This record gives sequence, structure tokens and C-alpha cells, in this order.
Amino acid sequence: HPPHTHTVAASCAKPASVVMLPTAHSLPVVMMSVCLCLCPAVQSQNLVTDNVAVVEGEVAVISCRVKNNDDSVIQLLNPNRQTIYFRDVRPLKDARFQLVNFSDNELRVSLSNVTLSDEGRYVCQLYTDPPQEAYADITVLIPPGNPIIESREGQVIEGNETEMTCTAMGSKPAATIRWMKGDKELQGKSKVEEMYDTMFTVTSQLTFTVTKEDDGVPVVCIVDHPAVKDVQAQTYLVVHYKPEVKIVVEFPDGLPREGQNMELSCQAKGKPHPQQINWVKVDDDLPSHALITGPDLYIENLNKTYNGTYRCFAANSVGESYDDYILYVYDSRAGEGAPRAVDHAVIGGVVAVVVFAMLCLLIILGRYFARHKGTYFTHEAKGADDAADADTAIINAEGGHNNSDEKKEYYI
Repeated sequence: HPPHTHTVAASCAKPASVVMLPTAHSLPVVMMSVCLCLCPAVQSQNLVTDNVAVVEGEVAVISCRVKNNDDSVIQLLNPNRQTIYFRDVRPLKDARFQLVNFSDNELRVSLSNVTLSDEGRYVCQLYTDPPQEAYADITVLIPPGNPIIESREGQVIEGNETEMTCTAMGSKPAATIRWMKGDKELQGKSKVEEMYDTMFTVTSQLTFTVTKEDDGVPVVCIVDHPAVKDVQAQTYLVVHYKPEVKIVVEFPDGLPREGQNMELSCQAKGKPHPQQINWVKVDDDLPSHALITGPDLYIENLNKTYNGTYRCFAANSVGESYDDYILYVYDSRAGEGAPRAVDHAVIGGVVAVVVFAMLCLLIILGRYFARHKGTYFTHEAKGADDAADADTAIINAEGGHNNSDEKKEYYI
């Protein structure tokens, strides 16, 4: 601080201030300091409220709340600045406004059967010096009507494009529209039109190419809006496609042979159902005694002249399709020798295994006997060859009689 000055903090009803006084007036400074310190500290009051969004026809609640109220008066005004409630008294003669709660810290009022004309800014007012105000904006939500889904055509041919539109009318704010085909979400193009009284109509257009797998699949238009949930409309796709054809052999089982009978069935599926099914033999005529009954072809007493490609045609209003079956007639005895050939092979294999086992046994026995046939040798005393008789040989042997105990035999 500059020299010869004092600082005094004032903390009464208004924010604190700093007073700088010269030292020459020290006494008044002390008196003023005492006065300022004796003034009670007052905390500032805080008035708050909240914005409200309400669906048309329902109830809106406005709450004016005060923190640290010092018995100041609270009142609620409408957008035209008319007093709805002064404390707990309602000067306005609109019975839709009802007191929910009144205390030193809150004034809470309900407005029933809300209409679009009730929308606007409501004022919470606190009588202080100067007065305080807080604003609550009421927004009225108007849900859309039931969505309407339309298709450009009732039936679609496979591979073509179809177009659908979904309309959600008379909502506030504008709704948003989503599309689902089965469990797959599709992207549409939306257009928003503003009507009277800030009301909106939304139209979404969806275009996509269909396949035969789409037949019977639901297409759903889903409307999202803050006032409602799970609002939707749906339609089912009707897709026409040309027949799918498949030839099935009813009999015989296995390979067709001479002298057997054969039946082929032409199975065709399409939308609409195939109206016509025809059998032909490619590059030739059908056998003279072949019989066609509906989708079935019946041929008796097969022979090799019937070999060839048999074709089934199926047609409806969308188009025509076919499937082929190649017939090859086997000899009536074909395959009969096969089991005997298999038997010979088995017998030959068994014989080979037996012969091999016998050879192995002979080899093992030969080696066994060879190992057990040996020659015995004795190690005679040296010097016995020149002896005249046996006694002399024993006497003349190296080492004499004592070596007789060391005589060994070797087994080879």
C-alpha cells in the first residue's frame, strides 16, 4: 500500500470494497472499521429454473428454486408477463395451472392439457433489490400421425428396381425416417416440408434392386420422434422370378441297365408357379414308347439306343429355364463279374500270405538247427605224440600230472 494509508474491507449487503484513508484521519478510520465489522454478512441469493419439453395434451411442471432465500417473494409469470402465481396465490384465472409446492425455497406449478399456444418463455421472478429473473422455455412436442408406406408397384420382377415411399405427417419437430429390409438397414432420401404453426411433414423415398430371395421379406419404415417410440409401418415384397429346374431320378437305384425301366421327375419352382413343363431329347426324338405324365418322364425296357441328353423345360410369365440329364445305359451283365474278380484277388492274397509265412518259418528253423550243430575239440598235452605208450605220454607231457587238471574243452 502507499505510505500513510490503511485498508478497510466493507462486507455488508453489497460486495466488499476497499477504502483508502490518510493516517491523519485515523480515528474516523477506526470507527468506520468497527461499524463495517459489525454489519452482518449476507450471502447472495440464486434463482434457478429448468426448460421443459412436453407432449401436447400432457402435463408440464415449472419449478422456480431459490438458494439462500431471505424471505423474498417468488412469483411466476407467463410469456405475456402476466402473473400466474404470486407466492401461493393464483391471480390468473386459468384453472389448468395448479400449485404443486410452495416454500421459502421453491415455487412449483403444473400446467395440464398443454396445447401449442402454451409454448413460450415463462419467467421466475424474485423480489430483491434489484429483482432477479430466471427463464423456463416450454417446448410443446407434437407426435406424427401413423406413417403411410406406399410401393410403386405391387409385384416386382427379379433384377428390377422398386421404389417405396414412407410419409410421417404433422409433427413438431420434424421426424426422422429409417428403413429396414429384413434385418438389414437401407438408406432412403428424406424431404421435409413445413406446414402451418411450425408443423412438419417428412417423406422418405427408398429405391433398391430386388432378387428372388427378397420374395416375402418385410420392408419396414421406422419413424423416430422425441414424442413417441416404436412408430412404424411395413409391407411385404412380392417378387416374381423364372423357374428353378432340377431333374430327379425316381428309379432305378444305381446304374441304369438294359431291360430296366426308368422314371425321371422334373421339379420346377418359380413365381408364379410354372405353367408349362416339357421334355425333349437333345439332338434326337424321345423314344417312341416314352410316356410323359405331368412333370414325369417314364421309359420302359431301356437299351443302348436310348443313350443321350434328356432336357426338361419349365416356363412361367417371367421366363423359361431347363435342366439336363445324361442317360447312359449299361449292359445287363455289366458288373456281374466284378464280385468274382474281387474273390480271386482275395484268394490270391491269402495264398501269398500263407506261402510267405511258410518260407519265413523254414528260414527260422534252418538257422535254429545250424546254431545247435557244433564240433568238440580237446586240447591234448604236448609231447604225447612221440611217446611209446600212454603212460610214457602222460609222464612226458608238459607240466607233468599237475597239468591234467587244467585240460579244457571248447564248444563251437
